[in-house]
Amino acid sequence: MTAAKQQSDLASVSPEPVSGISKLAPYVQGKSQVDGCANPIKLSSNESHLGPSPKAIEAYNEAAKSLFRYPNGSQADLIGAIAQTFDLDPSKLICGNGSDELISLITRAYVAPGDEVIVSEYSFAMASIHAISQGATVVTAPEPELCVSVDHILERVTNLTRLVVIANPNNPVGQYISRAEIERLHQGLPSHVLLLLDGAYADYIVDPEFEAGESLVEKADNVVMTRTFSKLYGLAALRIGWAYCPEAVIDSLQRIRTPFNTNAAALAAAEAAVLDIEHTTMVRDHNNAWLKKIADTLNAAGLTVIPSATNFYLVQFPSSSEKSSQAAWDFLLAKGIIPRPVNAGGPENCLRITIGLDEENQAVIDALTEFVNT
Repeated sequence: MTAAKQQSDLASVSPEPVSGISKLAPYVQGKSQVDGCANPIKLSSNESHLGPSPKAIEAYNEAAKSLFRYPNGSQADLIGAIAQTFDLDPSKLICGNGSDELISLITRAYVAPGDEVIVSEYSFAMASIHAISQGATVVTAPEPELCVSVDHILERVTNLTRLVVIANPNNPVGQYISRAEIERLHQGLPSHVLLLLDGAYADYIVDPEFEAGESLVEKADNVVMTRTFSKLYGLAALRIGWAYCPEAVIDSLQRIRTPFNTNAAALAAAEAAVLDIEHTTMVRDHNNAWLKKIADTLNAAGLTVIPSATNFYLVQFPSSSEKSSQAAWDFLLAKGIIPRPVNAGGPENCLRITIGLDEENQAVIDALTEFVNT
């Protein structure tokens, strides 16, 4: 074939994405609007309705005075505040544009085409998307008890496994496994396999038998933990998260992250937020009190609320078409309440509902009680 012929053929070929990307379904955000309702109660995205610390808002406003400056690329002030609050080694901390970016960076750094990535069934959907975009094969470990199953994960480890990702607590269910189970999982993994613990909802847990993964990171070379400021801290709009990693992993991530991957306003607000223990304690107490009240009330009404340790709960409905999750979804929307259906990617016939303000939570209780009794 002549060079001219090759150039002619190439001229008619369009760019193609990496293999597998075209098969991915784009991430779908929670619904935020209801036709005919100007101010719906949006409980579909697990946002903190109590909002961020007033100190975080003050820091954000102060940062607005210097928007012409690049942010501090070292992230030193926020890293220092995180280390102080959680008693962590600052040399093992890195911040990102939400914990999602950090999960993406970890996957880019440690997963190559042809590798296998194990995800627990109810883990953050983006973990699978990041793996597939790297050309990896995603292997899903089922959660038959609606909770991470260490045995099912370990059964799926092969010589091709490079990364294991679990959300603890998981989403959309909201359950978690103990420190002992996390340690058992880690002990069962080959040393070359990286264990990623996604702790987006870990801040809500007060159980002394739970740990998000800090101690494992400090004693092992193959464990990383990610956290976010989008949930308990109420900074979802700013996209800011952090990871605790062995220093060798930090070194790898520093080599591939963009120079200013965290913006100045987010860094400032998150620093103030993580230091305001009084505000975070108030948010956690509000959340956990309502989790119990909602579960007790709806279970008594005849529905099934799956136990949750997060800022959301999963309501399971009867299989009958009259009282199904679809019927409940329609009923709640008609009252201006937006939950999140989880039929695709979660247990069947369920709605996931975020903990909101007092009046919003009561509105859900009243509406679902009416739904059951009509």
